[in-house]
Amino acid sequence: MLELYPGQLDVDKIFSRWRKWGETKNYGAFITFVGIVREENGIEALSFDIYEPILKKWFDTWQERAKQKGAYVCMAHSIGNVPVHTSSYMSAVFSPKRRVALELIDEFVEDFKANAPIWKYDVKQGERIYARDRSQKIRGSGLLDSL
Repeated sequence: MLELYPGQLDVDKIFSRWRKWGETKNYGAFITFVGIVREENGIEALSFDIYEPILKKWFDTWQERAKQKGAYVCMAHSIGNVPVHTSSYMSAVFSPKRRVALELIDEFVEDFKANAPIWKYDVKQGERIYARDRSQKIRGSGLLDSL
């Protein structure tokens, strides 16, 4: 379950839908992570660009990893501008047992930060400014070398 939305996420709606889905599958654990845009360095929002084919491939690899442990991974992310104090990212892991879900959510979120093909911009006074100092090179891509 990989979901992309324009602008900020409706966390309550997504959470509720995911929870209900997990109940129908009889999972015993549902662990979520919600990323919220912080007010810092004078930003009014963050803005995101996503390369969907690579993101889908990355996510499918994670879904296979989770499946091997009897688990399931969900992710929602924003495209475009997301104002401060709202959410741009949600992820969740469902599993029969809590330990698997707790371990997978940590690994998933950390790998997301390091390897998902999502580019972040600060928005200040309506201008998008690439957040290079908070970006990481995607393994094998070389995309950031040319900047």
